[in-house]
Amino acid sequence: MIAWVLVGGRLVDSPLLAALPRPEVVVAADGGARHAALLGMWGVGVRVDVWVGDFDSSAGVFVDAPREVHPAAKDETDAELAIRVARERGVTELVLLGAFGGRFDHTLALALLAVRLTEQEGLRVTLSSGDEWGWPLTPASPLSLEVPRGATLSVLAVTDLHGLSLGGVRWPLDHADIPLGSGWTVSNEAQGGMVTASLREGRALVTLLPTLPE
Repeated sequence: MIAWVLVGGRLVDSPLLAALPRPEVVVAADGGARHAALLGMWGVGVRVDVWVGDFDSSAGVFVDAPREVHPAAKDETDAELAIRVARERGVTELVLLGAFGGRFDHTLALALLAVRLTEQEGLRVTLSSGDEWGWPLTPASPLSLEVPRGATLSVLAVTDLHGLSLGGVRWPLDHADIPLGSGWTVSNEAQGGMVTASLREGRALVTLLPTLPE
């Protein structure tokens, strides 16, 4: 069961958005609700099931959906609240749209949350802003991704990595050990077709910058 969660970062039109599997549940996090109208304009229309947040960043946005209103002084971000609503509905896969390009603190917190949900709950999580994509990589959750030729692909080491294998790229790796924060695995190049990534130990985020049409 797939949920799309609309969060408050950037969202850019991309053919890759149209290729996403359609969701059973759509939750908007405060100002992320503005993406619903954009998706409709791009032919990827969705119906928002729940609109969640403290509504301090949604001025001028209208979505015909039930609201779940929270105080501004709270222990979770609006994105976390929206993800919790989706999880309570029994989803097994999350697609976080608008995940990049907003405030850095929110982007990083969301990426780390995605890694935790993948590691601890076995959820498949995709982060996207249309022109930028990300997926958590853990020992129990290897990745196989169909990636366009020439796309820039990085493996960001959230911890020290042991036994990282990476295939389908210009510079493949076979059971490599990568220290936390290393630039060694930044800016690889997809060869077109399937990219595979696996780990023996550690946690990482695989990011993708596809080449989009002008």
